[in-house]
Amino acid sequence: MTVQTDDRYKMVEKTMKKLGYDRSALIETLHTAQETFGYLENETLKFIARRLKLPFSKVYGVATFYHFFRLKPKGKHTAVVCMGTACYIKGATAILESLESRFGIQAGETTKDALISVLTARCVGSCSLAPVAIYDNKSVGKLTLEVAEKTIEELIK
Repeated sequence: MTVQTDDRYKMVEKTMKKLGYDRSALIETLHTAQETFGYLENETLKFIARRLKLPFSKVYGVATFYHFFRLKPKGKHTAVVCMGTACYIKGATAILESLESRFGIQAGETTKDALISVLTARCVGSCSLAPVAIYDNKSVGKLTLEVAEKTIEELIK
């Protein structure tokens, strides 16, 4: 499917048009594209860059900087480990390593069966609950390795 024949691009185009094709429309356009496609593939990023008259590097940089945006399809379930300072100090690395080992993938990847995506966030804003992970949009704080492993097992049953 190409840009000309894929109706999903019309949705993205509609957002850009509504915002006057202004460069400041980038983040909202990326949100629309991700909602429409499920993730942001290179072809979509290139389309946005052309239509907003921005360098591809700028569009790609914004898409990779913000935690919300995904460049690959996500799995049926997601586990997002906060790697902010408080979480990092309180053991988030061990939790992340446990998830990576359990599923045989690295942070930012999805299992081959598309069951789970393991992701990281720079900060989820729950420092008093550190370490924190978000499992399918449900935040779990004061995690121990045991609780983290139990939570993920319950999730994928």
